[in-house]
Amino acid sequence: MNNNQRKSGSRRSSNHDQNRQWAALRRRYDWNDSYDGTVAPRDLELENDLFGEENHIHTGINFDKYANIKVTVKPGCITPISSFDVASLDPLMKDIIRLARYSIPTPVQRYSIPIITEGRDLMACAQTGSGKTAAFLIPILSKLFGKAKILAAPRPRPDARRFKVEPLVLILGPTRELVTQIFDECRRFTYRSMLRPCVVYGGAEIIPQKNELAKGCDILSATPGRIIDLFERGFISLRRVKYLVLDEADRMLDLGFEPKIRNIVQKSDLCDEGTRQTLMYSATFPKPVRKLAKDFLSKDYAFLTVGRVGGTTSDITQKVIYVKEQNKRDCLVELLLKQPPSRTLIFVETKRGADSLDNFLYNRDFPTTSIHGDRSQREREDALISFKSGRSPILIATAVAARGLDIKDVMHVVNYDLCNQIDEYVHRIGRTARVGNQGLATSFYNERNSIIAYDLVKILIEYNQKVPDFLKHYMD
Repeated sequence: MNNNQRKSGSRRSSNHDQNRQWAALRRRYDWNDSYDGTVAPRDLELENDLFGEENHIHTGINFDKYANIKVTVKPGCITPISSFDVASLDPLMKDIIRLARYSIPTPVQRYSIPIITEGRDLMACAQTGSGKTAAFLIPILSKLFGKAKILAAPRPRPDARRFKVEPLVLILGPTRELVTQIFDECRRFTYRSMLRPCVVYGGAEIIPQKNELAKGCDILSATPGRIIDLFERGFISLRRVKYLVLDEADRMLDLGFEPKIRNIVQKSDLCDEGTRQTLMYSATFPKPVRKLAKDFLSKDYAFLTVGRVGGTTSDITQKVIYVKEQNKRDCLVELLLKQPPSRTLIFVETKRGADSLDNFLYNRDFPTTSIHGDRSQREREDALISFKSGRSPILIATAVAARGLDIKDVMHVVNYDLCNQIDEYVHRIGRTARVGNQGLATSFYNERNSIIAYDLVKILIEYNQKVPDFLKHYMD
């Protein structure tokens, strides 16, 4: 029995029953037409599942520092909200926000919510971990509360052999993990409403996803390829879409999704620009993203930047250590043994490298798990549940597999294999220090990484981090 077989047999067999369910099948509040009014009764069991302590994101001790972050909006004339209570939100949404224990809106939320509520298209650039998902879900869903019966397509009949889903909101993301996380947020923010969220993504069986769609879908979180597949099979129509969201737009372009995104926007039956609101969120704003914004957004769209475009957060302590390639494993073991038990995310360059390092650490009794593109969707979901629950608090991942992950309480990010692009570096270390918490990012550096050295030094200086002696000759 090899290591992978032994690990999958011993570690995964003990996982909770939820691990064996597809993320797309997670329970959500299903409306019953016998309910009076537009707000359904409470479901205490589901409420605990959605808003219990396990799903609560704690705001960190540095949360108040958000007040000093530079924010620019072009064109201006936007009054940011100072609290969720004063925002123009539906009463049910305010109840949900209290259940979710959101206290103070983050900068991207303070500006996004009034911009979206006013009906304007938006291009927003904000650091990772700044509350971007809630920034668009809260105002979109709030505006739809109480209007589902008027705007939404009728629910398919239970005995219908053919159906066509017609969502009101389409949210596109680059990875299965990101769209699943957005779906989980949709489950929370649609609680007790008439709106039904769904998620579809490639790499998983399509039949269970179709079965969930057949029960009705108003909010759809999806990867571009699976949407095109469902559209071409006649299972979905985009003619009712009122809100189109492109989340992590820069990552989608990096992964080569631009042709698919353009097919969805320009060649499907998606309603035209004048009858839908389009929102784009991105951590960076390179030229291809600017071109996409020009092509997809209305001419008077709002451009929101929170902090430096493509910036990271000052709540992350960044350390760069010189390590020869052959010494990386020993250095990593020493690093892990020195730190207190905490969630640690380790980035490697290749899928083979992820498996190899996972086996190496596991055989030395470290509680590890790993994800990469060659893992089945079931294995990826199991690994993430194990990491989030703390059963395996060390996650080894390739950069592509980890893009968009929003996992609370990740205290340490390790760049075992340092990347070549500074934008990728920013995305990686942004997995820690979420929503005002503090975090640590450690990067192993040697001569192979000289291509990023100059930009890395600039980031370290900008965020008042120590520049190691072996990098000082890259300083201006």
